[in-house]
Parts: sequence; structure tokens; C-alpha cells
Amino acid sequence: MSNEFNAMGIIPELTDRLHQDGIASPTPVQQKAIPVLLAGQDVIAQAQTGTGKTIAFALPILQRIDVTKEQVQALILTPTRELAIQITSELAKLAPAVGAKVLAAYGGQDVVAQIRKLNNAPHIVVATPGRLIDHMKRETISLGKLKMLVLDEADQMLHMGFLPEVESIVDQTPRARQTMLFSATMPDAIKRLAENYMKTPVDIRIKSANVTLDNIKQYIIETTDRGRQQALIHLIEQHRPYLAVVFCRTKVRAKKLNEALQDYGFASDELHGDLTQAKREQVMKRFRDAKLQILVATDVAARGLDVEGVTHVFNYDVPQDSEIYIHRIGRTGRAGQRGVAVTLVSPYDRGSIQHIERNINAVLDRRSIDPDGTIVANASQRTAKTSGKSDTAAERGGRRGRDAKGGAGSRSDHAAGGRGRSGGGKGRSDRNIGGNGSGRGRTERGTQNAEAGGRKKRGEFSAAARSNEGVESTNPWTQDRESGRGSRNAEPKGRGARNASSPKGPASWGGRTEAPGREARSAGNGRTSGRHSGSGGRNGDSRGGNRGTRPAGPSGSRGRRGK
Repeated sequence: MSNEFNAMGIIPELTDRLHQDGIASPTPVQQKAIPVLLAGQDVIAQAQTGTGKTIAFALPILQRIDVTKEQVQALILTPTRELAIQITSELAKLAPAVGAKVLAAYGGQDVVAQIRKLNNAPHIVVATPGRLIDHMKRETISLGKLKMLVLDEADQMLHMGFLPEVESIVDQTPRARQTMLFSATMPDAIKRLAENYMKTPVDIRIKSANVTLDNIKQYIIETTDRGRQQALIHLIEQHRPYLAVVFCRTKVRAKKLNEALQDYGFASDELHGDLTQAKREQVMKRFRDAKLQILVATDVAARGLDVEGVTHVFNYDVPQDSEIYIHRIGRTGRAGQRGVAVTLVSPYDRGSIQHIERNINAVLDRRSIDPDGTIVANASQRTAKTSGKSDTAAERGGRRGRDAKGGAGSRSDHAAGGRGRSGGGKGRSDRNIGGNGSGRGRTERGTQNAEAGGRKKRGEFSAAARSNEGVESTNPWTQDRESGRGSRNAEPKGRGARNASSPKGPASWGGRTEAPGREARSAGNGRTSGRHSGSGGRNGDSRGGNRGTRPAGPSGSRGRRGK
């Protein structure tokens, strides 16, 4: 079963161990990297987590270790404790085959216990940069005899600000070493690192993202920041995942979300940088043993997370870029299994998710959740974002449409109001409805009041126009409006004069009830059907307006105290 590994030069002792662990054939990165590494050459391998890169460098290291020499011969640097633990676990399965000793050194462990183990001269050390520098300062570790150096997840060490520490560590190692650099992405800073510290490295690139994405069903749930938590709960109830990872942007958000899920009755726990190492290991063990259904994690804490059986990934917060997105959803859909990845997107996140879609060369399905918890597809909304050439305004995302009933920029294919052509406005609609100076009365109910926009400003509607009812008014202030410029009937005289037929009764001024002994305030219509100053203001929403004024007073005077 392990003949392919034997053919690449791996010794039978190690291939037998692989067979015991159920590893029968090498992955693409293993096929390309192992022969080169066995030859002692430097390697730059660009590959995602989950492609088998740990085995790719572990087998050559174990095979080239001289177990007769009690000294550190191989150093593997990782950005996180979780990844250090995972790599150490993989090495611990294989190391007994050749008699090699492996030690993990990372923050959160007892330093004294680590020093005691270092005194036993391990052959391989797996460490995080901070803890390793601490041991170097204490002079409890010597790298003078180092033969092999691995920089794993180099891009993440860069993003986490570890690059200066990494360079300081590399400077303390012999120049005649073999260097292996593994990274999911290749930023310029990592390229410079390779140029400075590597000797004519062999460049290996494994394009695994498309394969991973093919096994994962991806879609978006459009929600709001306020509705995000309830949307996630609906999703969990509908999907009923066997094992799920929920990604949050910060430790605080992960903690709060986990508490909410636990209060709701879900078997969940959190994984982030504020946990003690003992707690982190306990959480991971429970998750691997399927005693937890949901793991709420941050990106850094979940780096290198490799758990079999993860069926769902939920992006509670939209990732910063496509690389992080691919890494997150890559926790599911492994080993030929199918997976589901759902991203919760608020209006604020739309730019970020569109950037991710461009980079992964895919348009993700848009869905939403009804109040009853039903997940529905948003096909029309997706069409509006991707078309750009449709005839109607609804399909063109707010452009001028052939059926737009309100001219420039109307956002509904039947939106009434706007600047109609018949009113001298800018509308290009063939079916414009608007009168002289038709108001900006965009109705919220589409065609329910198709003529409202053109007629409102002429004052043909009473206060009922606020609710788009379109009831003809008998108000003497509004019956004979023709130009929307605040013209009024002969009776009564004066701006803001008493309106006998006002909805608020004979004691109201311009539709506002006058409280005895107090100045007339806006307690009635808000802004009435035309500003009495002659400006013909909005009536679509009837908001705000001039204060009531005394009868027959000069234009613009404020109402005095009632009698």
C-alpha cells in the first residue's frame, strides 16, 4: 500500500507507520516536495493547509536525522500553539520508527518543564517564535548544530507580526542548513525572506483551492448586524451539522456568541487566544471526539485546525480577504467528503464579499431567512447585482429604466413621483406621471399610488396622502393648487390662517391644534400639503413644516399664544 512512498525514497520503517495510520498514497505536495527534500535542497512550497504538507516535510526530516547525536538537528517554526501541537502530534506518530525525539515549545506551557525536556536533547523542536526566543535568551537551547529549518505558515507569521523574531532566530542558525518554507500565499515580505535566507530554492506550487471549493457548497445569507445572531441560530437548526466551526472576527465576539449559543441549548465552546493552553487542548479534544457540536473560533486560534468530520463552516463575520475565506471554508469538504460553507453578510459587508467573489472567480448564491426561519433564495437580487443591461430600473440596480415612473434614478420599476417629463424634469420614462413641478414623492408601495407624485405637489391630496391613500381633499388650502407654489383660495387670507375644515378641527392652524394658553406647535399634519411660504415642499412623507401662524398676520410671523 505504501509502494508510492517507497518509490520516492522513503524507508520502509516510515512507510509502514504511514500504512498503520491509513495513509496509502502521497498528495500532490508530497509527491513534489519529498524527493527534493531528501536530496537536501531548499524548497519554497505554496500550498494551503490540509494538503498534506506536514507529512511532506516530516518524512524527509525523520529520515535524515542522526539519532546517535544528542542535539537539536531540526527546527520547525509555526505561528500558533495549535499548529505546533498538531505538527508535534503528527511527528510523534512517525518518530518511534526511527528513534527520534520530538519536543514542542510554545507559550502557555510550564517553562521549567520545557527546560527539563530540552536538557534531554531532543532531535526535533517544534516551536512558536516567542517561546523559542525566550529559551534562546535563557541559553536553554542551542541551534549551533541545526541541519534543517522549516518555516511553516510563513504568511501567517508575517500577518501576526512575527517576521522580526523569525529573522532573529534564523540568524542564529548555521548557514549550511537546509531551509523549507511553506506558505499559503506569497507576499513580497516572504519573498524577500526567502531571498535572504535560502539557497537556490526549488519552487513548488500546489493549486488546491479549486479542488477544495468543488467539494463545498457555498452560499450567502443576507441579514443585518442586529439579525446576525438569530440568523445563525436558524441556520444551525435547519442544517443540524454534525461538527461545525463558526468563525468570528475578534475574541470578544467569539466569547459573546458562544455564550449566546450555549444559552440557546447548543453544545458549543470557544477557541481564541485568551484561553489557557490546558483549556484550549481540552476544547479541541472535546471537538475531535464530537462531544461538542459547534466550535466558535477566531482565525488565529483556528490556524492549522485539522479535524475530521467537520460538515459545516459558518462565517459569522465576513473574512478580510479571499485567502482567509478559502482557509476558513477549507475546514470542511476534506478527504473527498462534501461540506457546506455559509457566510452571513450585512449591507456593510457587501463590498468585502464582492471582492472575495472576484478573487475566487465565483458568484455565491444569495439567500435570506424569513421571519419564520425559512431559508429562501434571493435570485432577483442576485440578478440585479450582475446584470447591468436590463430594461427595467429594478433589474438595472437603480438606473433609468424604460418603465421607471419617476425619471432619473428611480429605484423601482413602478416608483411614482420623481421629476416627471411632463413637469419639465429629467425623467426619460415613456410612462412618466408627473405634473408641473411634481414633488420628490417616492412611494414605498410602488404602483399603489402611481399618480401620487405628480399630483401631490399641486395639493390635490389631503393628509391622507401621507399613507399613500390618495384621498381627494376638501381642504380650502389645497383645492385649487395648480403650480405647487403654495397658492391658496381666496378664503382665508394670510399665511398660516385658520383652517375651518382642518383634520384637527376648527381650533387648528394649518392642520395643527392650538393648545389653550400655549404657542401653536406642530401636533397635526407635520408639513401640510404645500409650504405656505410658496415653495411647494414635500408631501410624500409629510414631515416637518412651518409653525402655525395667527390669522391674517404678516407672512412668516410665528403663532402667538392661544386664547
